[in-house]
Amino acid sequence: MEHDFELRDITKSYTRGKERLPIFTDLCLDVSNGDFIALMGPSGSGKTTLLNMLGGIDRPSAGTIRFRDQRLDGCSEAQLTRWRAKNVGFVFQFYNLMPMLNAAQNVELPLLLTRLDARTRQRNVATTLEIVGLADRSLHYPRELSGGQQQRVAIARAMVADPAVLLCDEPTGDLDRETADEIMTMLQMLNKELGKTIIMVTHDAAAARYAMRTLHLDKGRFFERTLADA
Repeated sequence: MEHDFELRDITKSYTRGKERLPIFTDLCLDVSNGDFIALMGPSGSGKTTLLNMLGGIDRPSAGTIRFRDQRLDGCSEAQLTRWRAKNVGFVFQFYNLMPMLNAAQNVELPLLLTRLDARTRQRNVATTLEIVGLADRSLHYPRELSGGQQQRVAIARAMVADPAVLLCDEPTGDLDRETADEIMTMLQMLNKELGKTIIMVTHDAAAARYAMRTLHLDKGRFFERTLADA
């Protein structure tokens, strides 16, 4: 099976004063095309750091990160920005919607960085809002939407440029159980029916059960659990 990501011997550390704080050392990971990974572990284990490295927002101290045939750890910031715009959608815990923009305008934001004309952008936005079940809420502002609806808008925004990969950081962390299950069902649909590769950081064991496999990151090492183990 083809890999979207290949991480080899990844080391990450931070410096605080004269002290060097290692996050992980010689970490390796393969993410297959169409994978759905839940990334769990204690606070401070490096889950979000790893997610940010996969998204080209953070860099390893050592080691290599490859996306398909492109090596990311050696790219310039400008190259990473172009790569992210084409390949990655981000979903966050607190939605990060612009309060002065309606749902459709929030979803359109990533397309403003492309060369698509206004009519094509509007068509793509309408299609994506329909996929997430919010076609009738396109003109509503974030304050007029529930938390679950706001997260659906955030997922539509992440999806609108048709990226290969969705990186989700605690996407259900601010939601009640029923709404969280609705969001996870949607992510599972995007994975199974649209073939999106999804890597999700979560503390929620119930949310993790929607993934194809769960990786526990602790003390710089992965411990894996697959659906077959459930």
